[in-house]
Amino acid sequence: MKDISYLADKPIAVLGAGAVGKAISADCALAGADVRLCDLKPFADDTLFGVEENGVEFYGQQLNLYGFKRSGTAYYDLVTTDVAEAVAGAGIVIITTPAAGHKPFFEKLIPALEDGMVIHVFPDNYGSLVLRRMMREANCNKDVIIGGWSSSPYGCRVDIKGGVTLPKVRAYYRAITLRGASLPSKDQEAFLASTEYMGCMDAINNGEGTAAGNTVMDIGFSNVNPVLHCPGTLLGVGTMENYGVIFGEDKYKFSIYSHAYCPSISEVQYSFYEEEKALAEAMGVGIQEFDKDDFFHRENILGQEYMGKDYKIPFDQQDEIQFGTGPHDIEHRYITEDIPVGCHVYHELGKKFNVDTPVIDSMINLASAMLNRDFYEEGYTLDYLGIGHMNKEEMLAYLNEGKYTEK
Repeated sequence: MKDISYLADKPIAVLGAGAVGKAISADCALAGADVRLCDLKPFADDTLFGVEENGVEFYGQQLNLYGFKRSGTAYYDLVTTDVAEAVAGAGIVIITTPAAGHKPFFEKLIPALEDGMVIHVFPDNYGSLVLRRMMREANCNKDVIIGGWSSSPYGCRVDIKGGVTLPKVRAYYRAITLRGASLPSKDQEAFLASTEYMGCMDAINNGEGTAAGNTVMDIGFSNVNPVLHCPGTLLGVGTMENYGVIFGEDKYKFSIYSHAYCPSISEVQYSFYEEEKALAEAMGVGIQEFDKDDFFHRENILGQEYMGKDYKIPFDQQDEIQFGTGPHDIEHRYITEDIPVGCHVYHELGKKFNVDTPVIDSMINLASAMLNRDFYEEGYTLDYLGIGHMNKEEMLAYLNEGKYTEK
């Protein structure tokens, strides 16, 4: 393994200051690291408001099996809208933006990359593949380690009052395990070891530890968001849109976990997962393993991230930890990100590897109809990820060894 001990003496740069960015950056700072927080305009006018002066308050229940908790007000070495300024001299660069923000950040990050940097994408959402493609196109040959994660270290939300985003973020759970992989996989050992220098991974490294995915495509399949969010939101849309209208409840206390999930939706989610498994097998990569029974309770497969495999809340019980987590309308990242990024990549892989994906395709069809958009047209393609022209053997050589076959 590469010697990465130099990371201990270098600052951490966090790109993206939404809920995950605020939580990760605050947690790392409270753990003792020198942290820079960066977001791009015009979003930064909202996301960075008050942060330089007042820091970010990190709080919440932080539910997890091992009881790990860290709270307080975090202050940063630098708060900026300049990516190059944020990453100069940094050892670890953490990308926390939704997938739509990857390209704008990567365009500014690539010219500023330095040898020895380790880049983590939370969650990966194929960001590792996009970054490597953009580096090739920019003729950037910096010696960096790049990888991503199947999820975020937390379930978290920023505090918003009266439409104003406050410098406060609530973590309602902490993951005790996460699945990660580097691109290429030959950097995997160093990539996973670098988490020892990231305070945001302390609950995981002191819990059940990181899990090594079989290539970054494994991480794409193991991202629980599409299988949880898309059926839950689309099939639970009647409950969501009527919540606070005819149900006599506070609209903003709605959660798909607490109020939409039911055995019939779980059946769809399990069928969705079975299609993912078939795709992973056809490609020759891995996927996180779940049993069918894991899908049939309030937290579904999400609960294992922070409470272990035995954590199951029956459907006839409430799940108060999720109250208010939404979504509150159909125009939400649970659909506008997880359909064109997650589901559409699966659809494209199904065509390439001759795997039928009728349940996944139904999610794309329903979302397109509900939002009057063509998510087949808008969705990520394999060419966008830089792998559309490759056969199975070429793709695996790239994912594992970094041997890229030109088009």
